[in-house]
Amino acid sequence: MVRLPTIRALLTVAALILPPTVQADEPKPGLPALQRPFADLTPSAKVTLGKTADWVQLTPGAVWIGSTGPEALHHLDRKSGKLVASIALPGEACAGLTAGFGGIWVPLCGDHPALAQIDIKGNRLSNVLPIASAGAEGGIAASDDSIWMATDAEGSLARINPKTGKIRQIVKLTAGSFNPLFSDGIIWVTSIEHDLLTAVNAKSGRVIGTTPVGPKPRFLTAGAGAIWTLNQGDGSVTRVDIKSRRRIADIPLGLPGPGGDIAYGDGKVWVTMMEFPLTEIDADSNQPIAQWVGPGGDSLKVDGKRIWLTDYKAGSVSLLLP
Repeated sequence: MVRLPTIRALLTVAALILPPTVQADEPKPGLPALQRPFADLTPSAKVTLGKTADWVQLTPGAVWIGSTGPEALHHLDRKSGKLVASIALPGEACAGLTAGFGGIWVPLCGDHPALAQIDIKGNRLSNVLPIASAGAEGGIAASDDSIWMATDAEGSLARINPKTGKIRQIVKLTAGSFNPLFSDGIIWVTSIEHDLLTAVNAKSGRVIGTTPVGPKPRFLTAGAGAIWTLNQGDGSVTRVDIKSRRRIADIPLGLPGPGGDIAYGDGKVWVTMMEFPLTEIDADSNQPIAQWVGPGGDSLKVDGKRIWLTDYKAGSVSLLLP
């Protein structure tokens, strides 16, 4: 889930700004001993949606994916993978998707940043709220009574009333807190600037505490009694116990860092980044099991043993059973 300059451009800039005795970081190799070609996985379904495909959300019977070229949200049948409907959006889906209160909630970037609401039953755009996300690669979450979204880089987490579309509360977090996740009555938010995971009581909006995690955490998932953060700074995953909020494991994956996504399902944690479409972690042992390499990847959701994985650059989504 990323828009990146080319590697050649990055290396050119690095060569200009680094002293001759200092070398730019070497590309991270992943986990060579566990790697296998991504081409070995044959999708049971694959759909091209646009120029790019990004962000995935599951609801009963449906899969929802954003795209550019066209700027749209696409509804796929969760069993067969067939395209059911495409809903035009008044901007680019740029900061995650969440489901709740009869809708899919889509932060939009562009000339007129806003928050779109898609009616699930009618497959239609039902509302556009004048509430802007903090920016691309942010996130959005739904709790039992609210929608939660970061609205600036200074740490403002907005709590939105889904019935009225009004902001009912602003929770102040550390700067760079962009990505919320609801689990076990708590809104968990990563701060990419301060390498923190913050816990917020979803009923009161009170900050419960913070936990240091790996460098530059962004995307996160919940499962096996833990919150798992994908750390863009070193391409690792940190495991935090939900009850104690203690950091209990750091799992090096050797991933390049920017972009990507993370999801839990069926005792496994799955990580994706472009060129490293899938990395599998056993949640019991906190050990990586396998890593698939090759073109593809960037966002995903896990449906039991089934994985919905986007290929950002190819504008497609695949249903995989690795």
